[in-house]
Amino acid sequence: MKHRESEHAAGPVLRIEKRTQEMRGYMSWGIRAGALIAALLVCAVIIWAIVRINPLRVYAAMFQGSFGTKNKMWVSIRDICMLVCIGVGLAPAFKMRFWNIGAEGQILVGGLAAAACMIYFKNLPTGVLLLMMLPLSAIAGGVWGFVPGVFKAKWNTNETLFTLMMNYIAIQLTAYFVALWENPFGSNTVGVINGITRAGWFPEILGQKYLLNVIIVAVLVVGMYFYLRNSKQGYEIAVVGESENTARYAGIRVPHVVTRTVTISGAICGIAGFLAVAGASHTISTSTAGGKGFTAIIVAWMAKFNTFVMVLIGALLVFLDKGSIEIATQFGLSDHVSKMLTGIILFFVLGSEFFIEYKLHFRAANKEVAK
Repeated sequence: MKHRESEHAAGPVLRIEKRTQEMRGYMSWGIRAGALIAALLVCAVIIWAIVRINPLRVYAAMFQGSFGTKNKMWVSIRDICMLVCIGVGLAPAFKMRFWNIGAEGQILVGGLAAAACMIYFKNLPTGVLLLMMLPLSAIAGGVWGFVPGVFKAKWNTNETLFTLMMNYIAIQLTAYFVALWENPFGSNTVGVINGITRAGWFPEILGQKYLLNVIIVAVLVVGMYFYLRNSKQGYEIAVVGESENTARYAGIRVPHVVTRTVTISGAICGIAGFLAVAGASHTISTSTAGGKGFTAIIVAWMAKFNTFVMVLIGALLVFLDKGSIEIATQFGLSDHVSKMLTGIILFFVLGSEFFIEYKLHFRAANKEVAK
């Protein structure tokens, strides 16, 4: 009886405690790097067990698939820019604890606005047309964020469901205009818009057709970083995210901050739609967003809303995606195997965040002998 009482008094064998102070940068990145190395080792064992292929050859093929040639490198950079742009858009809303799951719809309506400009104003000079497309795409995405923002601010609706439902409205709206603009009629596709004149296409800069994508996203990354960290509005976002009651006590107009922030979030996702149409595919369809709005949630969350870190996370995700396709092609692996390897790496990297946020306390062995 005494032995059981002593065990109960000693507490649990393992206790999990949230860290009261943020871990130092070099330590947190060390944990992430260790998780990535561990993931690669586990994947190496699985690769050898399944196909008896040298894992180093597989990892080299993944790199080859992402950055092996100049063209592949720029396509990867273009896709990284797309993910980072959406992540930048989600950052202010997420920091405010507004769970914007509507990036897919905001991308679509932004792309829809850009495509409409390319179709109806195709006789304008490309420079003028691009200057028209950019703000209109931002406005379209901003409206798609403004609507759930207002409902949340005034009636405290569930933003997760609201923004998710807005995605489906955007998909149907896009499907309607695709049917309206389809070329040739009955093809259910718009095709490449202005393929001959290239009106509304991003121009090549220094011989690179995706360099303008990089410039636009770089401006957004730097601007959002300082907006969240050094502006009054960024401070208000942080306070509202921590506690709405504290924000009200401090004199912050919470409904105004919520509406404004979600509108900004949607506007930047709308710009991502502009990048997708004018800077990449030069067409519009219901698959223009391609699930990137959901993938970018991982980018924003893992980066802790630090826009510079989003570039690294985005690069990792694009590397894994394109690398998995390459190894499936080169080694004849099933697509399921390549996706499994990607999932293992993501599992380890995401799991490392647990050890950054929490501390583990193990109970020392009880050496006392109960009498």
